[in-house]
Amino acid sequence: VQLQASGGGLVQAGDSLRLSCLVSGGTFSRLALGWFRQAPGKERAFVGAISWTQGITDYAGVVKGRFTISRDNAKNTLYLQMSSLKPEDTAVYYCAADRDRFPTWTGWTTRDYEFWGRGTLVTVSS
Repeated sequence: VQLQASGGGLVQAGDSLRLSCLVSGGTFSRLALGWFRQAPGKERAFVGAISWTQGITDYAGVVKGRFTISRDNAKNTLYLQMSSLKPEDTAVYYCAADRDRFPTWTGWTTRDYEFWGRGTLVTVSS
């Protein structure tokens, strides 16, 4: 399974941005998916996750209400819609995938996911 994140860039505080993650090499519709981020000097942190069936989502508290995770099984693509961006959202954003999980499972830690993309940088200026 290969993942390629895209859509990062430089935005101003309060702006919106949508990240995409194209997945190949696996049965996308049966992959549990997640987004993580890593700010300079910090560990990689959970942002959000979506199950492979029923579209069950979970979010980190710091992004809940501002970020929305979704998936398009027809396009093998995971999305992260980010709004009301803050400077503290500045980070490299990574998408992740795991298989053979319970249909409504969502993973909250890096150890939960076997496959990772290379990340896309989001910079939010004040």
